[in-house]
Amino acid sequence: MHHGKYRFIVGFLAAPLAIYTLFVIWPFIQSIYYSFTDWTGLSPDFEMVGFGNYDRMLSDDIFWKSLQHSLTFALLLPLVTIGLALFFAFMLNVGGRRRKGAAIAGVRGSSFYKIVYFFPQVLSIVIVALLFQFAYNPSSGAINSALQAVGLDSIQPDWLGDPRLALWCVMAVMVWSTVGFFVVLFSAGMSSIPKDYYEAALLDGANRITTFFRITLPLLWDTVQSGWVYMGILALGAESFAVVQIMTVGPNGGGPDYSTTVLPLYVYVKAFRDGQAAYATTIGVALLIVTLAFAAIVMRLGRRERLEY
Repeated sequence: MHHGKYRFIVGFLAAPLAIYTLFVIWPFIQSIYYSFTDWTGLSPDFEMVGFGNYDRMLSDDIFWKSLQHSLTFALLLPLVTIGLALFFAFMLNVGGRRRKGAAIAGVRGSSFYKIVYFFPQVLSIVIVALLFQFAYNPSSGAINSALQAVGLDSIQPDWLGDPRLALWCVMAVMVWSTVGFFVVLFSAGMSSIPKDYYEAALLDGANRITTFFRITLPLLWDTVQSGWVYMGILALGAESFAVVQIMTVGPNGGGPDYSTTVLPLYVYVKAFRDGQAAYATTIGVALLIVTLAFAAIVMRLGRRERLEY
């Protein structure tokens, strides 16, 4: 039965691995190579400059600002998003009152709430960013209009024009647009946990908080860990780029005064606005290192004994 097994496996894996190498691994290698050149991105001619781009990057104040903002996104967005999603999912599946014939149930209308929470996922991130850009408008936006309607005319900040508020406004939009996905993801995991565990815990006098930390979270830990890594990659990658580039002020976003610039946006600006493709790939290599380090740290710190049921 094992005759020709390896040829069979290699036959199935050869094409996918070749495609992955061509479209994923090879661009990474090219980017690392171009980071040691002075390539403009417009001319086929370039020269090797060694570590010149890396020396420039380490002395670039805007790069350090962008790195700080990206790290803030990577640390806070998963924490807030995963925390909210776990709370909502727990309430929708376990947190309701006892009903006839069921000791464990979610809140009433939980199916409807799942649809509502997931609705932002139906919209493109571009649409979400444009909608909130209008909502944050200081003169005609929905937020300041609501404040004016309740008599808080004096509290009408320039949400995206204030360097102290702009970054937090962008983060709020990213939380709003992604939390619904994780609510549905965690709800699917919680629904597969046997109800007997919860009923036994309740009979022993455990409350909802105890059942969450003693039953739900340990049995859902692998899903939470994967969601944490996925959310961190979104915060460091295209999701943050799209929201910042569309919503914030400035010729290419990232304002005011670089208060919302993140690494993906800075790569875009250097490559396509300033014609410094080699320097942009250098920043991209730094972003790759940060992303890999984030994933490795989360996987290492989140390592624990696997629980099955």
